[in-house]
Amino acid sequence: MRKIPLHWQIIGAIALAVIAGYAVNVGTTDTSTPNVFGVPIVSMFQYIGTLFLNALKMIIVPLITSSIIVGVAGIGSGGNLGRLGGKTLIFYGTTTLAAILIGLIVINAVAPGIVDGEPAGDMLALDAPADDIRERVEGKGAGDVAEIFLRMVPTNIVMAAAEGQMLGLIFFAILFGYFMTHLGHEYAEPLFKFWNGVFHVMMKMTEWIMMFAPIGVFGLVAKVVAETGFDAAGPLLLFAFCVLLALALHAFITLPVLLRFVGRVRPFKVMKGVSPALLTAFSTASSSATLPITMESVEENVGVSNEVSSFVLPLGATVNMNGTALYECAAAMFIAQAYGLELTFGVQFTIVTIALLTSIGVAGVPSASLVAIAIILAAIGLPVEAIGVLLVFDRVLDMARTSINIWGDASCATIVARLSGEKTKVAIE
Repeated sequence: MRKIPLHWQIIGAIALAVIAGYAVNVGTTDTSTPNVFGVPIVSMFQYIGTLFLNALKMIIVPLITSSIIVGVAGIGSGGNLGRLGGKTLIFYGTTTLAAILIGLIVINAVAPGIVDGEPAGDMLALDAPADDIRERVEGKGAGDVAEIFLRMVPTNIVMAAAEGQMLGLIFFAILFGYFMTHLGHEYAEPLFKFWNGVFHVMMKMTEWIMMFAPIGVFGLVAKVVAETGFDAAGPLLLFAFCVLLALALHAFITLPVLLRFVGRVRPFKVMKGVSPALLTAFSTASSSATLPITMESVEENVGVSNEVSSFVLPLGATVNMNGTALYECAAAMFIAQAYGLELTFGVQFTIVTIALLTSIGVAGVPSASLVAIAIILAAIGLPVEAIGVLLVFDRVLDMARTSINIWGDASCATIVARLSGEKTKVAIE
């Protein structure tokens, strides 16, 4: 019998969770709580969801560390780094930062975490006391931007990993990967093989944990519905709309402007040429799985040479996550708003910085950005458990943001090809 795709399993789990949670919510009164053998059903839902979130948190440090070390070392050791690497990395960094800022602006402007002037935390069944959260976040945002850079250099990297100081750990991993490329072959190769092996093991673990995502999603969504009914639907729908709006602005304004005025090509001809890859990305929600189709579309339909596409696109599948970085930033801001927090410039700068850096290390598998969101929440003092409320619409948003990731990769390959003197099939005559 053919296996049901993961996204359909998750959608089915959400539907069942809504039914189960609503049934419990309807049966709940002020004097009694539905239970099984004396255990409240809501507690069972919470237990299942917490178990899934704990599994995600368990893989954060080794996954992000190994991914960034391997990615940076791979960039530094490539023969094309000097000629193509500079253009590619500047484009990827610029577009990712632009995507994050668009997400930040839209979430600040619409404020989906505020309903009728009040934080939506109660509607979303966010349990942590707002005063405690405010105290932790204010501590994280104290001082100016210079303090943020100070936290990037931890005095003890092991302690930083244990305490979840991910900004320092990411900085260390970038330095480690970079200086690996400056070692002799006899030292660099075993190190690279080790970290590449760790990365592939963590990818397998991530895929295995995501197999249980339908169960975890069921517990998390059922808990929210059981405690709030359908009150949570309003803020979550508005948040999903904000993310889709920000993604659309990036896809139809930022990238086309760069294609038109930097690459001197027709943007929507490029989009039409890579549409098979965009549709595949939307259906699979995986940048890695889409890579072969992206390369074929860019080469055959857009006219980019294999020399450029074979360097730019695999690199983009690793380090260029425009849509993912936008979503990470938007999600952290939404949760902060739901707790009623007014984030200082320092905290928002921290969110932007970590979103930019973690987008390099996010695995190209469905919903892997949940790991990166957990990093951001922990870094600014918000409860990691709050990402449970995002899972209701995460699959649809994951499909959309993955398509934007691929669109960013294809745009970069086209622009780099044009800047390298290639004519392509979509050039403005």
